[in-house]
Amino acid sequence: MSVTAITSDDKKTVDIHVAEQFDYSAHQSFREAYRFVDQPGTLFRVNLSKATYMDSSALGMILLLKEHADSLSGKVVLFQPNSAVNKILSIAKFDQFVSIEA
Repeated sequence: MSVTAITSDDKKTVDIHVAEQFDYSAHQSFREAYRFVDQPGTLFRVNLSKATYMDSSALGMILLLKEHADSLSGKVVLFQPNSAVNKILSIAKFDQFVSIEA
């Protein structure tokens, strides 16, 4: 499990990269990636291209991120989930909550 985050110079975009398994073991590092961001209108882009697995705790983490983004009038976009991760997002109907881009 690996979570890294990069904040743009203008602090309006946070790119969060998740690699390998996205499960409860990523909880703390995923939360640390965004919890101190307080810029109104921030765009949180979660790159899932290297995530090989996602469980229900990861879905909960994304919902918590969305709640944080909403409190800032920001947005969450999930990028490039592989077919297995995309299937989980589809079953959970996450496209109703956040943008998912292939």
